[in-house]
Amino acid sequence: MREITSATELRELLGEPSQRDATKERPSLHEHDKAWLAASPFCLVATSDADGNCDVSPKGDPAGFTLVLDDTTIALPERSGNRRADGFHNILTNPHVGLIYLIPGRGDTLRINGRARLVRDAAFFDEMVVKGHRPQFALVVDIEEVFYHCSKALLRSALWKHEEWNPDAAPSRARIAKSMERKDEELADLEVYYGPRYADTIYR
Repeated sequence: MREITSATELRELLGEPSQRDATKERPSLHEHDKAWLAASPFCLVATSDADGNCDVSPKGDPAGFTLVLDDTTIALPERSGNRRADGFHNILTNPHVGLIYLIPGRGDTLRINGRARLVRDAAFFDEMVVKGHRPQFALVVDIEEVFYHCSKALLRSALWKHEEWNPDAAPSRARIAKSMERKDEELADLEVYYGPRYADTIYR
């Protein structure tokens, strides 16, 4: 393998970004950004700890789950999960976060970078109730950069083209769990657990 070992070498390969692309980030939310957040049901949250160990965690809820508190502050609810909290532990030692928001069917994405805090309660939690459940806590992000990313990656991957989908290409979640995480349990029981009824448990 021939590695790239310097910023100069990388720039020689890629070329220079256009002035428009190099300066497109903004320090606060535009009305278009707020509309995007209101329509997005899913984002990815990237973090790293103080030593640089990284984590990316998916977050999802009904569209508009991310609240806009003001032009430079957003809040994401945290629901019950596997309790690992890898990204949240990272934030306690390194508050820098990067978020990518998707809208199903759209190729472009909204990117937000900033500094995060974990908030265990606030008045706005009342706006985050889903199916009678308040969030366990919230991730509050003080925005430093906002910008849109073009659709090339999602177009190349054909992510939203149903005819390209093949969900059975990889082992089922039940088979993965049986092989790697829950070896002492019966596959049939795991298939029931991860089956259609699993969706009924996500807000418990």
